[in-house]
Amino acid sequence: MFKRLAKVLAVSAACLAAVPAAAQEPLKVGMVLEMSGGFADFGMQMMNGARAYMKVHGDTVAGRKVQLIVKDTTGVPDVAKRVAQELVTNDKVDFLAGFGLTPSALAVASLATEAKKPMIIMNAATSIITTRSPYIARVSFTLPQVTAPLATWAIRNGITKVYTLVSDFGPGIDAETQFKKTFTAAGGQIVGEVRTPMRNPEFAPFLQRMKDARPQAVFVFLPAGEQAVGFMKGFAERELDKAGIKLIATGDVTEDGVIEAMGDAPLGVITTQHYSVAHDSPQNRTFLKAYAEVAGTAQRANFMAVGAWDGMAAIYEVARRLGGKIDGDKAMEVLKGMKIDSPRGPVVIDPATRDPIETIYVRRVERLKDGKLYNVEFDQFPNVRDPTR
Repeated sequence: MFKRLAKVLAVSAACLAAVPAAAQEPLKVGMVLEMSGGFADFGMQMMNGARAYMKVHGDTVAGRKVQLIVKDTTGVPDVAKRVAQELVTNDKVDFLAGFGLTPSALAVASLATEAKKPMIIMNAATSIITTRSPYIARVSFTLPQVTAPLATWAIRNGITKVYTLVSDFGPGIDAETQFKKTFTAAGGQIVGEVRTPMRNPEFAPFLQRMKDARPQAVFVFLPAGEQAVGFMKGFAERELDKAGIKLIATGDVTEDGVIEAMGDAPLGVITTQHYSVAHDSPQNRTFLKAYAEVAGTAQRANFMAVGAWDGMAAIYEVARRLGGKIDGDKAMEVLKGMKIDSPRGPVVIDPATRDPIETIYVRRVERLKDGKLYNVEFDQFPNVRDPTR
């Protein structure tokens, strides 16, 4: 009888010992994304980029099942703050991530600080974002980071008179300010400038004003998507190119996901950006294959999807180094100085600013052998930091 009782107790103890491993909480990543409204494509790109990373690298890390919990901001900062609060309080996420737009990221920054919750910026590109909380790290880019190299390239290639047009919100103002600073310091002249409304701008009068000013080039930043398509078509219809005016821009304007909707208008346009779908590397081929498998082939991946891929790489690495036990302060220490082998090329998270240090590529829009348009890299600026920090 005693032997039987001992055997039962031993079996019970073994079962109890197995319970914590079997019942271990999933690693929860709260994705704060624009899934509806005018910027819905931002959210879809990032969600699919994150899913693509998990397809290649598995859905378990450090013994914990990874769970993506997606919340829609509708592109409204107050909604972003509310859904982020729900993710922290109700879902008890280990990480906040996503953030296609700067206003949403800024709205959530104080919450990340209060909750000591690591917040991974996968796209939003205004410089100040990482200054708003010690719990924010960015794996994407900043607008000054891609704009300063473009101004330098323009001067080196004989462009000395430029008209600027940017969208009137944080990233646009960042882009305009940095372009003017770098360009004029090198001897360039700004012959005109305009800021357009963030929503539903009418480009026709601005384009005519640019044409009348006769600059050598127009520098443009607009949010990726419909605005960029509208501007590009207007630029062609007003025949600024035939008037000898070049178009130089940040990579948002010829974003990979929408460039095919622009017809021939973007051919020859020069942009600077941290990623192109045409980037030639084994890492990018792996990324593009996985992205197509999770999202289909109706739309190309873009730099936002890469930002989400790299954001998940950072989250997985933090989980591995901390043995699956996520602590906000320890997570941030792991993130500082982290190296990521990205589809765009090597990335390092600056330990001082928690912003990426990366290569910025100069690209020209070309039609390749498959008959489609691509941003083809032909020059680069390695190891670029945000110049404002």
